[in-house]
Amino acid sequence: MTSSDGSDLTTLVNVGRSVARYFERIGITEIAQLRDRDPVELYERMSAAFGQRLDPCLLDTVMSAVDQAEGLPARPWWHYTPERKRLLAGEGHDRAGGTAGEGTA
Repeated sequence: MTSSDGSDLTTLVNVGRSVARYFERIGITEIAQLRDRDPVELYERMSAAFGQRLDPCLLDTVMSAVDQAEGLPARPWWHYTPERKRLLAGEGHDRAGGTAGEGTA
């Protein structure tokens, strides 16, 4: 998994060997495979692959990894916690376009 071309998942902030194994379990072994992916769908696939609902904080890390793969700045995983809570509460968040109803009172 170590590479010099920037494809190693563990070069992403918040992604160590343990998290990289979750990605590997669903067939993601390179950063490029995270581009244009839905973090919730990836997290749900990870949970299914392990036969149990995984720690929701893992979704924060997946969100961070996808953002970094798409060229956004690295942020600590807990930066994503409020968004993750909205997503899991079913508030309808479109990661590409912002929160549904954003800008309305």
